Amino acid sequence: MEQNRVMRQQIEEEIKEVEAKPNPRIKVRLLPIWLRLLIVIGLIFIAVLSGALLGYSVIGGGPAMDVFQKSTWTHIIDIVNKGA
Repeated sequence: MEQNRVMRQQIEEEIKEVEAKPNPRIKVRLLPIWLRLLIVIGLIFIAVLSGALLGYSVIGGGPAMDVFQKSTWTHIIDIVNKGA
C-alpha cells in the first residue's frame, strides 16, 4: 500500500516536471509571414493582369496589349458612366 502511494507521488512529480518545462519544439516556418503576404499580393496582381489580358483579347476580340492603354480604360469608364 505504501509502495503504491510512493509510486503515485513519483509519477505525479514527474508529470509536474514535464508540464513545467517549456515546449522544446520550435516551429520553424519555411516562409515568413511577410513573405507569404508579398507572394499572395503578387499572385493577386498577376491574376488581375492575366484576367484583363484574356478578357480583353478573347472575349472582347481586341489586341491583348491594348488593355494597358489609358484610352481603353477611359472608354470603358465612359461606357459604364453612360449606362448609370
